[in-house]
Amino acid sequence: MSQDTIATLERRIARLEAESEVRRVQARYMFLCDTPNPEFGSEDDADRIDRIMELFAPEAVWEGVGEYYDNQFGRAEGWDAVKKHFQGFWGGKTDPQLILNCHYLTSEQIRVSDDAMTAEGNWVHMQPWLFSDGKALLRSSRLWNSYRKCDDGQWRFTRNRTENVFVAPLPATWASDYPSKSVLMAP
Repeated sequence: MSQDTIATLERRIARLEAESEVRRVQARYMFLCDTPNPEFGSEDDADRIDRIMELFAPEAVWEGVGEYYDNQFGRAEGWDAVKKHFQGFWGGKTDPQLILNCHYLTSEQIRVSDDAMTAEGNWVHMQPWLFSDGKALLRSSRLWNSYRKCDDGQWRFTRNRTENVFVAPLPATWASDYPSKSVLMAP
């Protein structure tokens, strides 16, 4: 095998590995945002937020865009501002309390740079929401996110951008059987 062929294969493998890592970061983020939180050993919201923040680069931007999400989510620039955003969402007791939320990702498109050090990805996601007062809704959003391979070798978000597709009310009785606590990953 020639050195050119080996170099080509190494680049292709690096790009495939980068794509896999981007997919993992995106899926882990959505998993950690689910309610009840399925991450074993993460019993409170502060720990959940810390685990989410492990997925963000120091310069990361988190933003809701478009006519519905501009005012609802806004824009947070930099690691501390992104963390504050999540603390505002989970940091205190909300009334009514969110008791069920699960993210479903689809329509994946991942593009990795030639040097396999940065990437962008698009998804559509849907998520049912159920609140303690019986209010329920189904949300769908488009995601356009960017990532980079950081100095420690880990892939992290540099931008997490979401735009509303729709919000639809659901009847209060749409879900009948759901857990109050996830035990999926318990030993």
